[in-house]
Amino acid sequence: MFRDIFVLTLVSSFRFFGLFIALPAIGLYASSFQTSVFLAGVAAGGYAITQIVFQTPFGIWSDKSDRKAVIIVGLIIFIIGSLICAFSTSISMLIIGRFIQGAGAISGIISAQIADLVCEEERTKAMAIMGVGIFISFIFAMILGPIFAANMGLNSIFFLTAGLNFIALLILIFKAKSSPKVKYSYQENRLGVVFANKNLQILNCSVFLQKFFMILSFVVMGIVLEQVFSLEESQLWKIYAPGSILGLLALAPASILAQKKGYYKQVLLVGVVMFALAYVLFAYAIYVQNLIFFVFGAFVFFVGFSIHEPIMQTLASRYPKAHQKGAVLGFFTTLGFVGSAFGAMCGGIMYEYLGLYVLSISIVGICAFWILLMVWKLDNPIHDKNLYLPMRSYNLENFSSLNDREGVIEWYINITEEIIVVKYDEQIISKDEVLKLIA
Repeated sequence: MFRDIFVLTLVSSFRFFGLFIALPAIGLYASSFQTSVFLAGVAAGGYAITQIVFQTPFGIWSDKSDRKAVIIVGLIIFIIGSLICAFSTSISMLIIGRFIQGAGAISGIISAQIADLVCEEERTKAMAIMGVGIFISFIFAMILGPIFAANMGLNSIFFLTAGLNFIALLILIFKAKSSPKVKYSYQENRLGVVFANKNLQILNCSVFLQKFFMILSFVVMGIVLEQVFSLEESQLWKIYAPGSILGLLALAPASILAQKKGYYKQVLLVGVVMFALAYVLFAYAIYVQNLIFFVFGAFVFFVGFSIHEPIMQTLASRYPKAHQKGAVLGFFTTLGFVGSAFGAMCGGIMYEYLGLYVLSISIVGICAFWILLMVWKLDNPIHDKNLYLPMRSYNLENFSSLNDREGVIEWYINITEEIIVVKYDEQIISKDEVLKLIA
């Protein structure tokens, strides 16, 4: 299991690194190509536009095909886009390359592939590993982007991106498993019914807010640390690196509490509370002009994001039916990119026009609404259980009795591994009752 997770995490991390590394070098685009800051911003964040457009169609395609093959296609598109960026001689060519990078929209499919290959009981751990990889890639991109661009030229960051993702492509082709062949039994196949699920609606709202706050926070932290506390850009890693380490240390106990104890909802709530607390500390630090309080707020934000990310990914993969995971996770990831795009575009403007105090109060208010929404409306799937039954030991005709049985969420056949998976709610129907129905 670990090898499969590691391979997909590597692919995901290298790809996100390639998308993120261009963000902190935005100022160099304008000077290198003698263009406006607006076009430089489009070049930096343009990938998000095509991610938003293609993420859900790619997810639907992966539900009807082999996910590994779709991921391979997405990686090839991403590498082509990276090479176009590397050889760019104008800002328009660079923007086209960034758009093509984003068109290989496979983030949600990688999550769905992990969900396919890992049993539900181990999924939080798997998503946590992938979350760690993405988080580390983001920090390295923030640190290395300006260094590479300033010392080796803008094209160097895209050559690096293309090279890393070509390595990831080879590893994926030769080391990753294909999705198991699955035969589904379901009575409802309309995606509209799935997207009407209130739990998924709350998670879709949550991923938008989380990614919005993530990018917004990095914009605000960068501005405040440079303009208010006079830290040079080259020194920001001294705050980002320890914050990342604290986040990684907090991730393990949070994942254990969620996976072993069933505290999924509680961990998500703690993460949102920490987002709000971080902005309270930011505002107070500005008020007293104290760098230590601001850095402490940054550390709180890192920890909150680290414990929030994998749990949310896990829940997003648990609510949809097995045959709709690609589409649902594709849409889920799309909204994350929408949040990132808005955070990138609005961060500086909101800070400039609102000021950190008003901005912080606004974010704390949004977090309070977010917490109430999850407390009142989000179901904690602690009573959802899975039975893994050897296919050869049962008469498949008997499983039709589960189709209309209250408490049975779904059942399907994993042909590759020759097992039948039955997902049920133990508050409504017991394991013994399920076994009696199919005996």
